[in-house]
Amino acid sequence: MAVDPAKFVREVRAEVGRVTWPSRKETLVTTGLVFAMVTITALFFFFVDQIISLGVRALFGVGG
Repeated sequence: MAVDPAKFVREVRAEVGRVTWPSRKETLVTTGLVFAMVTITALFFFFVDQIISLGVRALFGVGG
């Protein structure tokens, strides 16, 4: 099975031409939503960790 680099490059260029690229607005909205969800998730796990930490400290009587 021979590999033809020129054919590969042609196929890649043809495939890239068929891709539907998002608009600038779609990209910015999606990026904003990703940052918002990451922030919400980070806050959620921070508070859950704090609650679990309080429970463990109360259970074992350590820390302060």
